[in-house]
Formats: sequence, structure tokens, C-alpha cells
Amino acid sequence: MHSMLSGKRGVIFGIRSPRTIGWAIAEAAHAHGATLCLSYRGEREQARAQQMAAQIGGALTVPCDVSDDAEIAALYERLGNEWGQVDFVVHSIAFAGADDLEAGMLGASRDGFALMNDISSYSLAAISRGAVPLMKDGGSIMAMTYLASERVVPAYGPMGPVKAALESMVRYLASELGPRGIRCNALSSGPISTPAARGIPQFTTLLRGAEAYAPLHRNVQLHEVGNAAVFLLSDMASAVTGEVLHVDCGMHIS
Repeated sequence: MHSMLSGKRGVIFGIRSPRTIGWAIAEAAHAHGATLCLSYRGEREQARAQQMAAQIGGALTVPCDVSDDAEIAALYERLGNEWGQVDFVVHSIAFAGADDLEAGMLGASRDGFALMNDISSYSLAAISRGAVPLMKDGGSIMAMTYLASERVVPAYGPMGPVKAALESMVRYLASELGPRGIRCNALSSGPISTPAARGIPQFTTLLRGAEAYAPLHRNVQLHEVGNAAVFLLSDMASAVTGEVLHVDCGMHIS
């Protein structure tokens, strides 16, 4: 297999279990030759992160709460000391309180929506800011999004507008960072049964609907998202920036 990320070093934010999109991207990036750093949040996730890192050749594991600028700075300081350079960053993070998600846009609390936006959207700018000085030869930044940014998906509630903000941020970062040779894109996956997704109300209905209406008449698989991510992170996508790549079996056109 051609190693599309051979010699590249990258950070993946958002690995909590083997059933997450972040982990699928980590596996695919490792298979294509990348050296990885996996971030985790708090002591509860540390042991699992270290166990998963061991499965892909002993990736670095570094604590990082993306709502804490000091922790973000500490992560990049370590990478600057140990690697000297970063080639790509993956933002696979989202959070919504269950009550706010179920309450819909009208019922979501002010504080709940602010937290949702901070962790799920603004954090892309925060982790990009720390990475840019280490992207000495250019680089690639990628965020995970979902079709609810473009269409109303009632079960997704206020997270839809948050993802819309995330995609807009991707475009603005692409514009600002382009002169430095740094690309910024988003990958819009179809619904996948991850631990986070199962917290979405009526998620099983979303899965069935996607399977029924997508042109390929099936749901996307984790490894397919990982493969698409490798493309966006690699030099094969050297002219692709400010893009939202749909990897959803065609659901976005239905």
C-alpha cells in the first residue's frame, strides 16, 4: 500500500474509544506512515488513550482539554520539544449537554449553547492557533462536521447551528492560513453509530433514513471516513482547502 502520510507528524483530538471517528482516522493515518499524537481529556481517559496508542506503534499520548488554553499550549510545547514540527491536525470533537440537545434550538439554555459552541466549534481556532507556529513547511487542518449544518435535522437540535459555525470557521481559517501553505478542510460524515452519536435523540431513525435515501443505499463505515481523512491530510490534496468533503454514501444530495 502506498504510504500517503509517510514522514508526516500529526495530532488527533477526539479519541475516546475504538468506535470513534477520531480513532478510525488514527488507524488509517498510522497505516499510511504517519507519526501520531493522541490527545485525551482528564485522567479518566488516560489509560484508554495509552492502550489505544500502543495498538498503533506507540503514539504519543498527551492530556488536553480543548476548552483550556493552557493545556493546548502545553501540548504544543511538548510537540515542539519532541518533534520540532507538526504537519497535520485533526479536530474530531463535539459536546452537547443531553438536556440542551433534547430541548431543541428554542429550548437550549444560553450557557449550554455557549459551552456547546466553545468545545465543538471555537476549539478548532484554539488548536489551530497553537499548531501554526509548528507547521513550518505548511500543513493540513481538518475538522469533522455533519449534514445538519446545511439542513434541518430535528434530532440534532442546536448542534446543527454549531456545526454551521464550524464549517464557516474552516473557510475563514483556510483564507487566513493559505499564504502560509496551510490548508483547512472539513469532512462531513454520514451518521455512524459511535458512542457520541448514540446520545442523539432518535439516532436509530437517522441511520435507517440515511440507508433508505442515500444513493448507495447503505450507511458509511468508520474505515471509509478514515480513508477519506488520509486523503485530505496528505499531499494528494495539496490544492484542496476551504472544502467540506461529504463522505456519506451520497446522502447530502438526496
